[in-house]
Amino acid sequence: MNFRRTFAALAFLTTPLAAQAQSAPAAGDSAETAPPAPLTISGSVAIASDYRFRGVSQTDRQLAVQGGITATHESGLYGGVWASNLAGWGTFGGANMELDLIGGYKAALGNGATLDVGLTWYMYPGGADKTDFAEPYVKLSGTAGPATLTAGVAYAPKQQALGKWYDTGADAAAGTYTRPGAKDDNLYLWGDGALGLAGTPFTAKAHIGHSWGQDGLGPNATAVAPTGEYWDWSLGADATWRNVTFNVSYVDTDISGREAAYLRPSFSKGQDGTGTIAGGTVVASLTAAF
Repeated sequence: MNFRRTFAALAFLTTPLAAQAQSAPAAGDSAETAPPAPLTISGSVAIASDYRFRGVSQTDRQLAVQGGITATHESGLYGGVWASNLAGWGTFGGANMELDLIGGYKAALGNGATLDVGLTWYMYPGGADKTDFAEPYVKLSGTAGPATLTAGVAYAPKQQALGKWYDTGADAAAGTYTRPGAKDDNLYLWGDGALGLAGTPFTAKAHIGHSWGQDGLGPNATAVAPTGEYWDWSLGADATWRNVTFNVSYVDTDISGREAAYLRPSFSKGQDGTGTIAGGTVVASLTAAF
């Protein structure tokens, strides 16, 4: 359920680069650049040492291969898809892939500010039933010189994929539903900051987020906010050369082993009850945009 997501997110591992189409000048015309096409296509492919969604590993602390593509209209409307492999906790009842469908509208507000309103539909092809869920979001970004700040809120309304179906990890391991059919919602607030270092290919980045959701396990022994509420954060830097970006970030949460004990064995590396998947770690990724 954790839209844990995603060939995504976005999040922090992919940075699409918009490509504008140009038309060739007709005979006798001056070789001027044509205006931007009404529809632009951008995308990226990435490889990462771990897929962390809101601080929690979705690939059992193993390698992730991800990619996405987005079509953007000059009006501000956009739509796209993003996907990633999954493992361990992130498999949502058997799915080894997350596929996100994303759509929204982005508007320039002036003075370097941008408003982005949209919805992400998290899908887990091949997984158990009742794992897919929808999450609307709103983001407000502002740019001043080399600095960019973003504040966002994502609210997933009550859905079975977010419900507390198991009280404990032991119930999940035994296959005993405590509250079958339960629905719950999830709220996520976050802030991102980026600062380009003048005269260098480096950009410093920071992220902080807070989740509120069910304090248990969903219909497939997973959860977007497994301990009910928690903080996640990261600090890192990008190094960009042409359309290739290398990122190194330290990612962590305030979910302690003691707080997560009642969620095990599901909420652990290898799902054997040992090894945290929400502890501090360094994640490295390489992204190529097109």
